Parts: sequence; structure tokens; C-alpha cells
Amino acid sequence: MPTNIFVNMPTTDLDRSKAFYEALGYSINPMFTDENAACVVLSDTIYFMVLTREYLATFTDKQIVDTKTHAGAMIALGQDSRDEVDELVGKGIEAGGLEPRPAQDYGFMYSRDLEDPDGNILSYVYMVPEAAEKGPEAYMAEHGAEAPAQA
Repeated sequence: MPTNIFVNMPTTDLDRSKAFYEALGYSINPMFTDENAACVVLSDTIYFMVLTREYLATFTDKQIVDTKTHAGAMIALGQDSRDEVDELVGKGIEAGGLEPRPAQDYGFMYSRDLEDPDGNILSYVYMVPEAAEKGPEAYMAEHGAEAPAQA
């Protein structure tokens, strides 16, 4: 079992990325930050390593995608309420991020996507605790609705 999660993401402007993530309320760990990378602290066990595209390329033989035009991954981050989802996306938009699509409200789950200035996709999600425990279909059936099909 992993003890920590480090998500490596490319950036074309490291200082802009650091300012964006700090505007969301995250901190930067200076011990793992230099001119090539910044360690964004989301929690005691979750970190974003925002790396210049050139530096990220030293860790793989694969092409680094242009995250403005291609999705390499979508990072979903659970929140404790719909209000927290809205607050974080609002802060992100104010800090130069984009909301690429409308909010998704499935009844049991509420989600909003936020792209950082480089196009990396963060999905902020709130799920009704009862739905998380029972599963969406059981929760929706108890509440007289049908859960939407999952992709």
C-alpha cells in the first residue's frame, strides 16, 4: 500500500504554477522546490510535483503531452461539501484557471472541473456520504431516482 501520493504534472511557467496552487490554499514545500520543480502540498500524504516540461522529460522516454490540447490524466479530489467544491473552483478561476465544462450534479455526487493555467485537469468532487457507503445505485434507488450510467 502506498504511504504517499506524488502526482507529477508539467508546466511551462513554474512561478505561475506555484502562485496558482498557493491561491487555492495549498502550500509549497521549499525543501523539494527549485528552478525545475515545485512540491505542492495538498495534505500530509498527497503532493503535486509541478515540473518544467524539460525536467519532466528527464523521467520518461515518452513524449510529454501538451496539456492545453490533450488530457493525460484527470485528478479527482474529494471535498467535504458542495460549497467547498464551489469555493475551490472559484479561487482557481480567479487565479487564472479555467472551468472547461459546466458543473455535473448527479444527485449523489457533485463535480466541477478546473484546469490550471497549463491545462492540467483537477476535478473537485463532493459525494453524499451515504452514497459513498452504499454505492450510487442503492442510494439513488432509496431516493426514488436512477443513478446515471458511469463511463
